[in-house]
Amino acid sequence: MPADSPTTYAATLRVPRQHPALAGHFPGNPIVPGVVVLDAVISAAQAWLGTGFRVERLAYAKFLAPLKPEETAEIDLLLQGPRLEFVVHRGGTALAKGAFDCVGEPAT
Repeated sequence: MPADSPTTYAATLRVPRQHPALAGHFPGNPIVPGVVVLDAVISAAQAWLGTGFRVERLAYAKFLAPLKPEETAEIDLLLQGPRLEFVVHRGGTALAKGAFDCVGEPAT
């Protein structure tokens, strides 16, 4: 990655009430499944870095607080070499954090 390229990126996450993963997670009190949050993080990274830079593995993830359907959260990404760290937060509350190990070259 060129030295003058940004190494941080922010995106918004909002999962609609009609998302198919919410039907069974949990009836009467839906929360957004962690896999949907992780998918949104990867989608944000691909929008930022391009499709030539892809996830190889999830290094770690912690889910700290639930995200409800229709709530808006922010995704903050930090690229450090091949490691992509993320924090998903709503206001001052961290909902999830972790890192992916990636391969390939980001788009310039």
